[in-house]
Amino acid sequence: MPAEHHLGAGLRLAVTTFTIAPLRPGRVDRAAAGPAMAVAPLVGAALGLVLGGVLLGLAWVAPPLVAAVVTVGCGALLTRGLHLDGLADTVDALGSYRRGAAALEIMKKPDVGPFGVAALVLVLLTQSAVLAELATRSWPTTLAAVVTATAAGRFGVTLACRRGVPAARPEGLGALVAGTVGPVAVAAGAVAVALPALAAVPGRPWQGPLAVAAALAAVLLLLRHLVRRLGGVTGDVLGANVEVATTVVYLGVVLSG
Repeated sequence: MPAEHHLGAGLRLAVTTFTIAPLRPGRVDRAAAGPAMAVAPLVGAALGLVLGGVLLGLAWVAPPLVAAVVTVGCGALLTRGLHLDGLADTVDALGSYRRGAAALEIMKKPDVGPFGVAALVLVLLTQSAVLAELATRSWPTTLAAVVTATAAGRFGVTLACRRGVPAARPEGLGALVAGTVGPVAVAAGAVAVALPALAAVPGRPWQGPLAVAAALAAVLLLLRHLVRRLGGVTGDVLGANVEVATTVVYLGVVLSG
């Protein structure tokens, strides 16, 4: 099949995986998974534009914190809450101190344990607090920061799906996408995320890219630990990477020296 067909199928898979956009399902195989995970940051950037618009629009008629909380809620709605669910399941598995199949079994359970609840509360509160601060800044800066953080979160998935990172199970989303992204796509994704970051902090063009670098370092450390504990990546691990990277970037763009 021509490369453009793989790219088209991959883009469709990326949009239907990372958002609730009403597209008809397309091909779901490893040939489509590679392009899908490679373009994940672009889908994240588009989602960031929507969320940034929601935040800025609400900030005209509501207090910044209210606008921020509603924006975080919209982010969960537009992604079916999948990334938050993945974060909770991953943290529950880590908190159990179990390894391999025993930890994977915990991640499959439908309930959320105390570690997962604590992680969700921390992430949602942090993101809401940061967005409340961003809502008081100029609209170009705010939009750039939200786009950067949302794109960086999805680039965390790209990193987790690069070649050499195994799947934890022989089935499921992890098995479909693990090892499908090559080094060129990883490098291109990093550049794509760093560009809007240059405008994310007023008067400090270096701070946004530095926040992105810190987020990617956090994702790589987390991923290394999870591969040791679980044997590879799963769909839940990908979701955890999204939320960790997004939150670290948000924190990085509001820190002041």
